[in-house]
Amino acid sequence: MTTSLLRRTSAVAAVTLALSFGLAACGSDDDKDSDAKASDNSSKMSDDAGADTFGPGCKLIPADGAGSFNGMATAPVATAASANPLLKTLVAAVTAADLVDTLNSADALTVFAPTDDAFKKIPEKDLNGILADKALLTKILTHHVVAGQLSPDELAGEHETLAKDTITVEGSGDSFTVDNGETPAAVLCGNIPTANATVYVIDSVLTPAA
Repeated sequence: MTTSLLRRTSAVAAVTLALSFGLAACGSDDDKDSDAKASDNSSKMSDDAGADTFGPGCKLIPADGAGSFNGMATAPVATAASANPLLKTLVAAVTAADLVDTLNSADALTVFAPTDDAFKKIPEKDLNGILADKALLTKILTHHVVAGQLSPDELAGEHETLAKDTITVEGSGDSFTVDNGETPAAVLCGNIPTANATVYVIDSVLTPAA
């Protein structure tokens, strides 16, 4: 457990350092690295990348194509999310924050991904304000990302995020929630594999502590 924590803390520090030098990485080099990682990882995937996913929202994932479990498993996380029909607003936010290359080029991440409906819970005026404030948007988005790939049996507990704060996950089996003030965010579809990350789709946008 101590070794795992040290590795995860080191990974957080490494990705955070990369963010501090610029959110948008060099496109051509990162794209090549990401493509290579995707190719290596996709060869290791089973024929059914959705076999170990769980949650009521998994039924909304397309059965085939780039947005299917098998399709997302072969792409780095930001690219995989762009093909997921549930995550259009999240992808727009990640793009606005210049985080696409950073997320795609990371070695291993866990991403708590709010659905479009989760973003709709935020009043439109407030959401537009967040999207226009790059620093705030980056803080919110990186609050949803943990270094290292957490399997369902590692999910419950407190985890350091790339925003340098923590989130707390509760639950077990196929039922998990993420602490989010008075109303926890529920995992709708969990343990989704991508080429460099594990994704847990959630029903609310997580709010970092002030």
